[in-house]
Parts: sequence; C-alpha cells; structure tokens
Amino acid sequence: MNVVLFFGVAADQTAAQKRFSRTYPATKNVRLQLVNRSGTIIVEGWDRPEINISAYLEAPSATLAPQSLSGAIVMDLVRENQGRNIGNVNFTIRVPRSCVVDIETRIGNLSVTNVSGGLVRAVVTTEGDITLTNIISAAVDAQNGIGDIFFDGAMLGGGQYRFTSMRGNINLRIPLESSFRLVATAPSTRNIDLGPFRGSNMRFVSDGQRVAGKAGEGASTLTVTNHRGSIAFLSR
Repeated sequence: MNVVLFFGVAADQTAAQKRFSRTYPATKNVRLQLVNRSGTIIVEGWDRPEINISAYLEAPSATLAPQSLSGAIVMDLVRENQGRNIGNVNFTIRVPRSCVVDIETRIGNLSVTNVSGGLVRAVVTTEGDITLTNIISAAVDAQNGIGDIFFDGAMLGGGQYRFTSMRGNINLRIPLESSFRLVATAPSTRNIDLGPFRGSNMRFVSDGQRVAGKAGEGASTLTVTNHRGSIAFLSR
C-alpha cells in the first residue's frame, strides 16, 4: 500500500518548528529522489533498513511533502513550493548503502558517501560543489554549473560514469587497476592531468583540448567535460 506523508511549516512559526525529522522503512533496493531549490544536501549510507531524513528550514520556511511510493522516497520542493519565496532547506539523509540516490538542487553543495546502489545522480543546476566519496555504483552522473566535483570510488565493469562542469575543478580518485574507455574534454583551459593513467593508450587530440583512450581493457565508459576548469586523475 502506498503511503503519502505531508508536513508543512508556515513562515510565521517559531524556530523550533523549522526542523524536520522523520524515518521511513526501506527495502534493499529503495530509491531516494530529491529536488531542492537551495541549500546543502548530505546523503550518507548506513547499515539500517530505513531512511532517516533530517532537515533545517530557513525562513521563509518551505513546505515539505515527502512521499513513500512503490519503494521510493520522493521529495520535490520546487513543485510543492511553486510561486513561493522560501529560504534554504539543508538536508542530512541516511539511507541503506544499496539505495539508488537521485538528488538535485539549484544552489548548494551536494555530498553522497558510502553508497553502492545502481545509480548515483547529483546535479547542481547553478552553483555548488559535488562530493561523492566511497561510491561503488554502476552508474554515476554528476553535473554542476559553477563549483568543484570530487569523486572517490570504484569503476565497475560495464558501468557508465559522467562528470560535467561549466567552471570549477573535477578531481577523480579511482583505483589504479580501473578499466575504462575515456573521453575527457577541457576546451577552454586544456588542463587535463591524467596522473597515474598516463600511457600509450591515452592520446591528446584537438590541440590538447581532449584526451581519448582507454585504461586496461576499457570495461566501463568514463566521460569528463569541464568547459572552463581543470580535470585531474588521482590514485585511490
């Protein structure tokens, strides 16, 4: 049975009422989907079969309407607060490690740690840093406008990994034995540092704007684009 839970905070309520905390039971393959307007989002994997959501709502306070639907916890603050002026909403969310994580905000930093679900998607449409730490997922998609992207994790065979920024630094820390086909592009800066993955199977093209090649057998696909910033590879 699907359960829809609603929680609202009016702008004139006291500061004590601007905090939200709730826990939901979760299946092994649960999905977290969150669209925020502004504020930080921290997602941490843990070993409990439940999702715990804590939020601090700055004035004027937003309306939160989490929905538990068919194995997913869904929150869309943009839709629920359409046409309203709201303050930042800062989230700390704990999820089962196998959770699929799909988070997005217009302004603010995003952080995901200790997650091994089938997908990690983190998008900042305007400005904010993205930090993905100890991620073991077959699909990772991180995109921002202005801000840094840091990824620390494994690359699985057959996986799809994409990192895109308009301006900032993209740093990828992956194991030396990683196997991937790479297309890395930095059209404005030509600042691409392959680090431990320099070798004959990697080549610079387009006057240094792009690197194409493969590491190992090329078992996964890695696409990195930074329009006005740097790209660097580090050993994990």
